[in-house]
Order: sequence, then structure tokens, then C-alpha cells
Amino acid sequence: MALGLTNLAIILVLMSTLCDARLSSSYYDSTCPNALSTIRTVIRRAVSKERRMAASLIRLHFHDCFVQGCDASILLDDSATIESEKTARPNVGSVRGYEVIDEAKTEVEKICPGVVSCADIVAVAARDSSFAVGGPSWTVKLGRRDSTTANKNQANSDLPGFSDDLDTLIRRFDKKGLTARDMVTLSGAHTLGQAQCFTFRDRIYNNASNIDAGFASTRRRGCPLESSIDNNKKLAALDLVTPNSFDNNYYKNLIQKKGLLTSDQVLFNGGSTDSVVTEYSQNPTTFKSEFAAAMIKMGDIAPLTGSAGIIRRICSAVN
Repeated sequence: MALGLTNLAIILVLMSTLCDARLSSSYYDSTCPNALSTIRTVIRRAVSKERRMAASLIRLHFHDCFVQGCDASILLDDSATIESEKTARPNVGSVRGYEVIDEAKTEVEKICPGVVSCADIVAVAARDSSFAVGGPSWTVKLGRRDSTTANKNQANSDLPGFSDDLDTLIRRFDKKGLTARDMVTLSGAHTLGQAQCFTFRDRIYNNASNIDAGFASTRRRGCPLESSIDNNKKLAALDLVTPNSFDNNYYKNLIQKKGLLTSDQVLFNGGSTDSVVTEYSQNPTTFKSEFAAAMIKMGDIAPLTGSAGIIRRICSAVN
């Protein structure tokens, strides 16, 4: 009988460990029931103040999950032991919204100190940002913990680049457990985003066959050929038609050869993903539904759970 009780105890411990390591939408229901509404209030305020922030917060979640998994490592500043991902090539001067996450964390800490992770706040912020600008909502699985390290080298090597070809993009997403269709779906968030001149200058000035001449001419007005600090930072909407709305015009633009970045237009350029772009361009409901599903899937990339990681009290530092 004693042996049986011991075995039962071991089984219960193992079951408890497995449960602790599983993300759940109800994770904070008892420990911080007002966490999600508190985060939502901060996000709505930030997006109301600057609509572009919605795209930035969705992108922040993406850039976090592609490096070490969804662990808030992107939020860590440089320190004696940490080389920040913020200074990696795909992030520096480009990724935004850190201050919004910090504000959300501050507000949550007021009601539930040391309970809600920065990684979960980033994931919830992405969902709330999408919904705030007419995009889909989804049930965010929670229970991620925060990393105590960052990985600048992985940020430089694993994050997609604005000049990537289709095979490279597919390979980068496959490495994270995401399909080519997931990649096309998640790229639809670009309908809200903006790009700096240096990222698309070559495309609008090289007279390539896969760019609409009128579109290129329009974009040249805001992006001078001469490279300079000021010129390189000039912004253009990735979706010229409805830049402030979450819709499927991004895909319609690609079919018309009006993708601003090289990495956008390769999604519809005679390759394997053309059919997905065509489908989304014709069916916005399918796009939005599959975008929500792809965001949930992305949020599952290598989270720290259970006894792994920590709950950072300040998102920018290990404390």
C-alpha cells in the first residue's frame, strides 16, 4: 500500500508539472482576474493616440517570438550580462511600442504585483491592437514566463529581412514551426504598417518588372534616391489604399504589383504562395479567421512555462 501511495504521489506531481507547463486562456482567472481588462485599456489608449501603434505592437510580438520563443527577451535593455535584441539589425530604429508594454506592465503591477509576465502582456497587446483597428480578435493562451537572457545574434540571423526572397522567408518560418501559408497570413499585418525609405529604395528605383510603374513613381516622391540619415528614415505606408484599417487590401496590392517591400512582393511573383494571396484578396473573412489562428500558433513558439524563466517586475531588466 505504501508503494502504491508513493507511486500515486509521483504521478500527481508529474501531472501538476505538466499542467503548469501548459498555456491556458484562464491562467490568471484566480491570480489576477482584471489583468486582461487592464492591459486592454492601455492598448486602446495608445492606439487611439497613434493608430500606427497597432501595427507596431503586433510586430513587437512577432519579433519577440522569432527569437528564443515568446519570452519577452526583446524587451531587455543592454546590461553587464545582456546584449539587447533591441540593437539587432532587424529591430534597431524599427521596432516600436516598448513604452506601451512598459505602461501596461506598470498598471498590472499595481493590481497584481509579480503575477503577470511581460511575455503574456506582449501577446495580449498584439491581440488587442488588432481588434482596436478592425482586425480579428482571438483567445490568447497565457502562462508564459519571462526570459533572463536575450539573443542578439539570433535576432540578426532568424528574423525575416525586407529583401528576403520567397525561399528564404519560407525557410525562416519553417524553422519556427510555421508553414508557408502561415507566413503569407501573418504578413497580412503589413496592411497596417509603415516602412522606412532605405528598406524599399532599391525596389522603387530599379525599374523591375514586378512593380507597377505608377506606384513606384508615387513612392519616389517620399523617398529620395539620395541616401542620407533623414532621407533613409522617411516613412511610407505598406498599404497605400487603406493604411489605417486592418483589411485584405495588402493582398490586392500584391496582385497589382504594388507591394512596397521586396519581401512583400515575392509572396505574389509566380511562386508557390500566389494562390494563397489570391484567396485572401478575394475573401477577407478567410484572411481574418486564419490570421487569428496563425497568431495563436505563433504565440506557442517555445514559451517558458512552469518553473522556467521568471516574472520580471520591470520588462526592460532582470530583477
